[in-house]
Amino acid sequence: MTDDTSKTTHFGRETIPEGEKAGRVQGVFNSVASKYDIMNDVMSVGIHRVWKDAMMDWLAPRPGQKLLDVAGGTGDISFRFLKRAGHGHATVLDLTTPMLVEGRKRAEAAQMAESLDWVTGDAMNLPFEANTFDVYTISFGIRNVTRPQEALNEAYRVLKPGGRLMVLEFSQLPNDGLQKLYDLYSFNVIPRMGQLIANDRDSYQYLVESIRNFPDQETFLGMVRSAGFGNAKYRNLSMGIAALHSGWKI
Repeated sequence: MTDDTSKTTHFGRETIPEGEKAGRVQGVFNSVASKYDIMNDVMSVGIHRVWKDAMMDWLAPRPGQKLLDVAGGTGDISFRFLKRAGHGHATVLDLTTPMLVEGRKRAEAAQMAESLDWVTGDAMNLPFEANTFDVYTISFGIRNVTRPQEALNEAYRVLKPGGRLMVLEFSQLPNDGLQKLYDLYSFNVIPRMGQLIANDRDSYQYLVESIRNFPDQETFLGMVRSAGFGNAKYRNLSMGIAALHSGWKI
């Protein structure tokens, strides 16, 4: 068992005890839940929708598959998955109950109610049996997990043999000049948008800082492989602003 009292982790630019991070992340998403989907559109100028469609293209959902969408919040990935699959089942798990409440309010949730479950839970300690799901997704969520490697290990555990992992996350641009321009936009514009739209500058300041603390594409690929996944690969999106990582439980 990990000793949360002696180990530290990042919360944006702060270094905090590991045991505090989950509560503080919950605080961020409790605060922004009602404006989360609007802010995603504003921050990315709608490009997050293109990235999520690219995720579905590579994932290629099949009829009858069971999805676990971790940090699934308002259900965006699960709705896309079910529409692509035609029929199947999606379990949306999130640490923050208000995010799940917002997801249930969406029109898609009413239309797909029989195909959806909404579960409050921790990515590092999933409340599911081993070998349960065909697909595990986590979209813009794993950087908020206290110990991402443990979340990947749990993903491997709950997937069936032959199951698929797919991670969509902000990443690092390979060009230093472009990265500096992107950082200039992120640190100066996004927190101000958060203040104007969600009345919460601090939460969006944290979200920007958390992106810069997240491992680069190759480092995270190594973490996926360390969890046991085979045929692990990644694809850059928008030159590396975001990246998709894929792996299989072989």
